[in-house]
Amino acid sequence: MITDREKIIAIVDNDCFSKSDAAILLEGDGFFRVNKAAELYRNGLVSKIVFSGNVVDRDYGSYPFEENKPLLLQSGVRESDLIHEDKSTHTRQQAVEVIGLAEKMGWKKLALVASSEHQYRAYLTFLREIIDKKSDIILYNTPARQLNWFQDVGWGMRIDRLVGEFDRIEKYTELGHLATADEVIQYQKWKEALMNESY
Repeated sequence: MITDREKIIAIVDNDCFSKSDAAILLEGDGFFRVNKAAELYRNGLVSKIVFSGNVVDRDYGSYPFEENKPLLLQSGVRESDLIHEDKSTHTRQQAVEVIGLAEKMGWKKLALVASSEHQYRAYLTFLREIIDKKSDIILYNTPARQLNWFQDVGWGMRIDRLVGEFDRIEKYTELGHLATADEVIQYQKWKEALMNESY
């Protein structure tokens, strides 16, 4: 029998995807997530990019929006299509602020861009907010995978950071801050049923 963790990993790593209103580029991991968001934009898969977060902690890989913005512009993103969500300082706040922004803007589909090891917790956190708000927003996993698992770029190797992420998943699930495996499965069924209807 597979575990709840294995179910979550399988769904997040093999998520379906459809053209979305915006890419949600979570601050962190230096500049390594920028390329994925810009790629989605250049390929016409998203119309906007939301850079979410307002923390400067270089030792942890959190670089400010002002340093990420030029890279996005150089990658072909129009300034008018770039939004900075500047209230959040951690993942749960990012979920609250971004889902609130999406509802205000009338966005229905979001592409969540985090790094491979962070994508699981980020998705569970955002999904918790979607479920709690009874929102009909469709959230897709589009992790940035530019770095390998054993390269240390100054804030640890991904394989080591993954351990910490799953420790946090356990802790925050107990606190009720993350969607459960059963909720992930039900949401995925709903999401894929909607996609099948559109074909």
